[in-house]
Amino acid sequence: MTENAAPKASSSHESAKFMTNHDRERKWPNVRPKLAATMILLDHAGPVPKVLMGKRHAGHKFMPGKFVFPGGRIEAADRKMAAAAPLHPKVEEKLGKRRVKQQKSLPRALALAAIRETFEETGLLLGRKGKIDHAPPGDWSDFVSHGIVPDLSDVHFIARAITPPKRPKRFDSSFLCLDAKWITHRVEGVIGPDTELVELVWVPLKEAQELDLPHITGVVLKELEQRLIDGMSHDLPASFYYEVRRTWFREEL
Repeated sequence: MTENAAPKASSSHESAKFMTNHDRERKWPNVRPKLAATMILLDHAGPVPKVLMGKRHAGHKFMPGKFVFPGGRIEAADRKMAAAAPLHPKVEEKLGKRRVKQQKSLPRALALAAIRETFEETGLLLGRKGKIDHAPPGDWSDFVSHGIVPDLSDVHFIARAITPPKRPKRFDSSFLCLDAKWITHRVEGVIGPDTELVELVWVPLKEAQELDLPHITGVVLKELEQRLIDGMSHDLPASFYYEVRRTWFREEL
């Protein structure tokens, strides 16, 4: 899929050059990237927008102590889970672009994975009050037991990035965004000194870019900032970052 740059791809974009110039160690056996999704929660209640950042446990081998968005890889249950409302057609279209295999269920599964992972890592339930008769066992059954059903109608697609070869873990990650007004319920006790995320903080968007972040997280925060300036419309393109022969490219989807 990414052996050749697409016509709209650019290696001269500021963010693509930043990623190229901040290359990291490559010493691990190469693996296929796993499909994953993260959720950026955006709070507009105050004078400046804030984003929710979670600090990873210092004992993790992967990105210890870094501030990240909640998220993780797709699970089989995410393809089976029901939702109160579907993705916006433009979001669904963009999430399906530039895939090795076209899977009609993938865009929806990515959005549901981001919501499920947010619940699992933070205790926050994103959706609306409601009830469904059958939810997949595990996290989704726990989710709906609180009387909440995920709603995908307001999910925004900000960016996508593929981890380069020979890194310790590889993901094909979609970075999604929801307004904090969709936080309908919170389960207490999920965050603590021995959990995956040891701290949750709401940080002004500008200040969030100064935290100890993975490089791609900082790049996505800049993409989000520009998207807010441009009006946060579903019609706006999402950015796609990938590497070819040690050079990063940015493409618009």
